[in-house]
Amino acid sequence: MSLSFKEFFELGYWKIVKLLSKNLNNNSHYKYFYTSNFALSDEFYKDKIILDIGCGPRGSLEWAEMAKERIGLDPLAIQYIKMGAKDHKMTYIKAYVENIPFPDNYFDVICSFNSLDHVDNIETACKEIRRTLKNNGLFLLMVDIHSMPTLTEPQTMNWNFINEHFPEFEILEEKHLERTETYKIYSNVRNSKPVDNSSKKGVLTAKIKKKI
Repeated sequence: MSLSFKEFFELGYWKIVKLLSKNLNNNSHYKYFYTSNFALSDEFYKDKIILDIGCGPRGSLEWAEMAKERIGLDPLAIQYIKMGAKDHKMTYIKAYVENIPFPDNYFDVICSFNSLDHVDNIETACKEIRRTLKNNGLFLLMVDIHSMPTLTEPQTMNWNFINEHFPEFEILEEKHLERTETYKIYSNVRNSKPVDNSSKKGVLTAKIKKKI
C-alpha cells in the first residue's frame, strides 16, 4: 500500500518510538489530557461514545474503560495494529477525518489532539466533526498554532480557529498557551503558560459544545 509523505513520516516516527521504548503500551499519560486538563471526570465518560482523531498507535483511549465505545481514527490504523495495537481494547479505524465512516450525530465526545494541522482539507475535516458529533456533545481540541506550513503539517493555524470553523458551538473553555518545546504539544499543555494573541506560535486548547 502506497503511503503519502505525511503518513510515511508519521509511521517512521512511531517505529523509532517503539524501537527505543521496546513497546507502544505506555499510555497512562493520556488520561490527564482527556480528563483533568479539560475539567472532566472519569464519571463524565461513563457510557459515552468517544472518537479520537489521529489517535496514533499507543492506546490513547485505553484508560476509558467506562465508555460505551472508544474509537481511534487514523489513516495508519492497519499499520498500528500490526505494530501491537491489536492488543488494545479500543477500536482502531482506518480513515481520514475528511470522511469519518460513521452516521450523523453518533459521538458524544470527539477529540483531536495534535492532529488537525496534519489534515489535507481543514474545511471538510471540521464539517465532518460537526456532522458526527451529537447535539450537546463535546469537541476537545489541542493544536499547535503556526503560520508556516510544512510537509507534515500543511495547515496553518491561528488563534481565531474556533470562531472561524465552529461558530455555532458554545465555547466552554479556550486557552492560548506558550509553545516552549517544539514538537512536544503535551509538555506545552502541561506547562500551561498563557501567551499573548499577537504571538504567531503557541498551543490552542478548547472545550466546545455542539448546540441543539
